[in-house]
Amino acid sequence: MIMPSLFSGFTTTLKEVALALAPLFIIVCFFQFFVFHLPGHKFSGIVKGFILTFFGIALFLQGVYAGFIPAGQKMGIMLSGLSYNWILIPIGFAIGFVAILAEPAVHVMIDEVDKATSGSIPGPVLLYCMAIGVAFAVALAMARVLYGIPLAYILIPGYIVAFLMMRYCSEQFISIAFDSGGVATGPMTVSFIMAMTIGVATAIEGRDPVLQGFGMVSLVALAPILTILTLGVIYSKLSKIYDEENSET
Repeated sequence: MIMPSLFSGFTTTLKEVALALAPLFIIVCFFQFFVFHLPGHKFSGIVKGFILTFFGIALFLQGVYAGFIPAGQKMGIMLSGLSYNWILIPIGFAIGFVAILAEPAVHVMIDEVDKATSGSIPGPVLLYCMAIGVAFAVALAMARVLYGIPLAYILIPGYIVAFLMMRYCSEQFISIAFDSGGVATGPMTVSFIMAMTIGVATAIEGRDPVLQGFGMVSLVALAPILTILTLGVIYSKLSKIYDEENSET
C-alpha cells in the first residue's frame, strides 16, 4: 500500500485558509486607508504578518489532516478495544493537560491578560488552571463515551454552577473565564482530542461518533470557565482578607 503524500490536498487547504483570512485582511485594509493611516513600514509589517500567518496556518492544518486526525482516531479505536479500556480516562486527562500547554491561542490570550492587568494575574497561574480544567474535561468526555453518560447531565449543572460563581467574582475574571472557554477549543485541542473521541465512539457499539465528538468540544469549552471562575473566587476572598488586615492596621 502506497503511503499518501504528506501534502496531498494542500491546494484545498490553502484555499480554505485564504477564504478564512481574506475578510479580516479586507477589514484591516479598510481601516488602514480610511481610519488609521499608519506609516508605510508599519502597514507593510502587518501585511508580512498576514503572509506568515497564512502559510503557518496552512502548514499546521495540513499536518493536522495528515497526522493528528488519523493518529487520534487510531489511538481511540485501539484503546477502546482493550479489556481495560478505562485507561482512556487517565490518558485523556494527560492529553488534555499537554494539549492546552501547546495551544497557541491560549498563550496569546495569556499575554494579552498580562498586558491588560499589568501582571496582577500571573500568566502561569492562568495557564495551569486552564490546563487542569481541560484535562478533567477530556477525562470526563472519555468516561462519558465509555459509560454512556448523557451530555445534558454534565453541561446543565456545569453552567448553573458557573452562573452562580459569577456572583462572587470580579467582572475582570468573568470576562477572562468566558474568553478562555473559546481559546481552549483551538486547533490543537479539537483536532487531536476530538478525533480520538470519535475513534473511541466508533469502536464502541451503540455510541454515535458525531454526538460524542462534538460533545467533547462542549465539555472542553465549559471546563476552563469553571476553573478560571474558581480562581476568581479565590482572588476575591484573598483580596477581602488583605483589605481587612490593612484596615485593622
